[in-house]
Amino acid sequence: MPHPSSHLHPAGFTKSHPDWADWDRAWTREVKKLTGRTDLTVVVALGAGGGAPACFYPAIRQVEVDATHIGDPDVADPRRAAHKKLVPTAYGLLVHEAGHAAHSQWATPPGTPPVVAAVADLLEESRAEGRHRARRRGDRRWLRHTVQTLIALDDAPVDDAWHAGQLAGLLLARVDARILTAKDVKAVRAAVTGVLGRKKLAQLRQIWREAHSVDDTDADTMIELAWRWCRILGIDPTRQPATPTADEGEFSGALAAALGDFLAIAAGLDPAAYAAHRIAEQHGAPASWTLRDPTPAERQAARTLAARLQQARTSSVEPATRPAAIPPGRLRARAAITADAQRAAGQLPTAQPWRQRASLPPHKPTLHLAVLVDVSGSMWAFAAPMSSAAWILANAARRTDATVTTIAFGEAITLLVAPQHKPAQVQDMQADDDYERFTEAVKLADQQLQLRHRAHVRMLAVVSDGCYGEHVDPAQRLITTLARTGCVVLWLHPADTGFSHTFTDTTTVTVTNPVEAIDIIADAAVTALSHA
Repeated sequence: MPHPSSHLHPAGFTKSHPDWADWDRAWTREVKKLTGRTDLTVVVALGAGGGAPACFYPAIRQVEVDATHIGDPDVADPRRAAHKKLVPTAYGLLVHEAGHAAHSQWATPPGTPPVVAAVADLLEESRAEGRHRARRRGDRRWLRHTVQTLIALDDAPVDDAWHAGQLAGLLLARVDARILTAKDVKAVRAAVTGVLGRKKLAQLRQIWREAHSVDDTDADTMIELAWRWCRILGIDPTRQPATPTADEGEFSGALAAALGDFLAIAAGLDPAAYAAHRIAEQHGAPASWTLRDPTPAERQAARTLAARLQQARTSSVEPATRPAAIPPGRLRARAAITADAQRAAGQLPTAQPWRQRASLPPHKPTLHLAVLVDVSGSMWAFAAPMSSAAWILANAARRTDATVTTIAFGEAITLLVAPQHKPAQVQDMQADDDYERFTEAVKLADQQLQLRHRAHVRMLAVVSDGCYGEHVDPAQRLITTLARTGCVVLWLHPADTGFSHTFTDTTTVTVTNPVEAIDIIADAAVTALSHA
C-alpha cells in the first residue's frame, strides 16, 4: 500500500523515461544517502507520483518525483551537488519522500474507518518530516520548499472543525516538527483558533506532539491518536463514511484566506494573483482570445464611463474645512508662527495660518466591480461586445477610484483583467466551451475584490444565459449570500439564445443589442455609487 500521506493517493507505478535516465541514476544514489537504505530506486518522469507531486511505493521500494517540478532534463546536472539550488522544490520532494521511506514503516490496520485513517495519515506528515530533520538538520531548507507544493487551497475550503484541524495538522504541526517557524504560520494559527478555540487547538497540539514521538512501526498508537483527534472535533467515524467536503455553493472563509496568504508568500506572489493562478491551473486550458488595438469609439467609451463614475462620487456636498494662506477664516496660531519664521528666514511661506469653511464632496466607498463572462457555446454572440466591455471597464476604472476585474468562465476559469490592471489591448474572446464553471468564477471574483466585505460598494455583473444544469442550486446559494451582504448582482441575459434561467436576488435585464451591455453596467454602477 502507499505510504501514509494525506496528500498522496498514487494511482499506479511509473516507468523510467530515457530523457530522465540521468536523474533516475543520480537521485537513486542520493536517496541512499538521505535514508540509509540501499534497496530504493528513484523514478523521475513527467506525470510520475501517481497524481501527486511525488510518492513512495513501499511494496516495490520506489520513490517517484514528477519532473514537472524540474522542467527540462538539461536544467541542471543531477550528479553535482549544486543542482539542488536550481531545483529546490523538486529536491525537497525527494527529501520528503525519503523521510517517508525511512520512517513511515507502519501500515493502517484493516477495518480502520476512512476518517480515522485520513487523520493518521495527516499526523504522519509532520512526524516523518520531523524524524528526517532530526537525522539530517540541513535538509530542513529543502523541506520548506515543498510546503506550497504538498498543500493546496482545497485543504481548507470552509470554516468548520474538520478543515481547521486539517490545516492545524498540515502547518501548525510542522512548527513543532521544526520545519516551519511560528512566524510563517501566524495568520494560519489565528484563523484556526478562530474556528476551534484555544482549548481544542491545545488538545490537538498535544496529539500531534505525541505522534512526533511515536516509533516508526507503531501503527496502533498512531490509530489511537487519530481516534482521539476525531473525538475532540466531535466527529463519529462510525457514522461518517468519508472525510467532510465543502459544498459547491459555499464561499471559503478565514481558513482559506489565511492558507492562501501563506501559500502566496511561499510562492512569492500576491495572494489574489496566487488564487487566480491556482484556480486556472486546476481547471484545464484557459479561454482563448486574440489581441487587437482598441478602436477610437472604445477609447471614448472608457473616458465617458470614467466621467460618469466620477460624477456619481461627487454629486453631493457636505460641510468641511480647509487650510488657507489668507483670510477670512479662523487663525491657526501654530501655522501663523511657522509662516512668520519662514519669512524671517527669507523663505517663501508654505504654512497656511487660516482655516476656512468649505463644501467638499463627501467620502465615497470604493466601487468594486467584477464582470463575469460566460464563454460557453451558447454565448458566442456576446463574446465580441463583452471583450470590448472588459477593456472599457478596466480602463475607466483606472481613471477613477473604482476597482474592476473581468473573468471568463467556461470549461476553465480565466482571469482576463486583474484588479488595478490597465490592459493596453482588447482581448477578443472565443465562446465555444461545452460547459460553465460559474461557482468557481464567483469565488475567484470574491477573492480578488472582497465582494462580501461591507466596507466597499460592490457589484457582480454576469453575462450569461444562466443554464448550469445540476450546478444551478449551488450557484443560487452563492448569489443569495452575496446579495445578503449588500453586493449588487446584475445579470445580463442575452436575448434569443433559445433557453435561459433567471436567478433570484439579482437585477436581471434581457439585452437585445449586445453593445448595450456596457451602458447597463454603467447605469447600475452609477446608481449604486449614488446611494452609497
